[in-house]
Amino acid sequence: MKTKMKLMAAFKIWVAIYPSITLFLYLLSKSSLELPLYLKTLMLTLILVPWVVFVGVPFVDFIMRQLSIDINKK
Repeated sequence: MKTKMKLMAAFKIWVAIYPSITLFLYLLSKSSLELPLYLKTLMLTLILVPWVVFVGVPFVDFIMRQLSIDINKK
Protein backbone atom coordinates (compact mmCIF):
# COMPACT_ATOMS: atom_id res chain seq x y z
CA MET A 1 0.00 0.00 0.00
CA LYS A 2 1.37 3.40 -0.93
CA THR A 3 2.06 6.04 1.68
CA LYS A 4 -0.74 8.32 0.41
CA MET A 5 -3.28 5.49 0.73
CA LYS A 6 -2.05 4.66 4.25
CA LEU A 7 -2.35 8.30 5.29
CA MET A 8 -5.87 8.48 3.85
CA ALA A 9 -6.89 5.28 5.68
CA ALA A 10 -5.45 6.62 8.94
CA PHE A 11 -7.33 9.89 8.45
CA LYS A 12 -10.63 8.08 7.79
CA ILE A 13 -10.21 5.93 10.89
CA TRP A 14 -9.35 8.96 13.01
CA VAL A 15 -12.38 10.90 11.70
CA ALA A 16 -14.60 7.92 12.57
CA ILE A 17 -13.12 7.08 15.95
CA TYR A 18 -12.43 10.46 17.57
CA PRO A 19 -16.07 11.58 17.89
CA SER A 20 -17.14 8.04 18.78
CA ILE A 21 -14.66 7.75 21.64
CA THR A 22 -15.47 11.24 22.86
CA LEU A 23 -19.22 10.55 22.91
CA PHE A 24 -18.84 7.15 24.55
CA LEU A 25 -16.54 8.49 27.28
CA TYR A 26 -18.92 11.38 27.90
CA LEU A 27 -21.88 9.01 28.26
CA LEU A 28 -19.88 6.65 30.43
CA SER A 29 -18.80 9.48 32.71
CA LYS A 30 -22.45 10.53 33.15
CA SER A 31 -23.32 7.01 34.23
CA SER A 32 -23.51 6.30 37.94
CA LEU A 33 -21.85 2.96 37.26
CA GLU A 34 -18.31 3.01 38.63
CA LEU A 35 -16.14 0.46 36.87
CA PRO A 36 -12.43 -0.28 37.05
CA LEU A 37 -10.37 1.10 34.17
CA TYR A 38 -9.83 -2.31 32.57
CA LEU A 39 -13.61 -2.90 32.38
CA LYS A 40 -14.22 0.55 30.92
CA THR A 41 -11.54 -0.16 28.32
CA LEU A 42 -13.09 -3.54 27.55
CA MET A 43 -16.53 -1.99 27.10
CA LEU A 44 -15.11 0.80 24.97
CA THR A 45 -13.32 -1.57 22.60
CA LEU A 46 -16.17 -4.09 22.41
CA ILE A 47 -18.52 -1.36 21.25
CA LEU A 48 -16.27 0.93 19.23
CA VAL A 49 -14.20 -1.51 17.15
CA PRO A 50 -17.24 -2.99 15.37
CA TRP A 51 -18.84 0.48 15.20
CA VAL A 52 -15.80 1.96 13.46
CA VAL A 53 -15.28 -1.01 11.12
CA PHE A 54 -18.90 -1.51 10.04
CA VAL A 55 -20.43 1.96 10.39
CA GLY A 56 -17.91 4.72 11.02
CA VAL A 57 -15.35 4.22 8.25
CA PRO A 58 -17.94 3.24 5.60
CA PHE A 59 -19.86 6.43 6.48
CA VAL A 60 -16.71 8.55 6.16
CA ASP A 61 -15.99 6.83 2.80
CA PHE A 62 -19.51 7.66 1.62
CA ILE A 63 -19.20 11.32 2.63
CA MET A 64 -15.79 11.62 0.98
CA ARG A 65 -17.15 10.07 -2.24
CA GLN A 66 -20.08 12.49 -2.21
CA LEU A 67 -17.76 15.44 -1.72
CA SER A 68 -15.49 14.15 -4.47
CA ILE A 69 -18.43 13.81 -6.87
CA ASP A 70 -19.63 17.35 -6.01
CA ILE A 71 -16.17 18.79 -6.52
CA ASN A 72 -15.76 17.01 -9.85
CA LYS A 73 -19.11 18.36 -11.15
CA LYS A 74 -17.99 21.98 -10.77
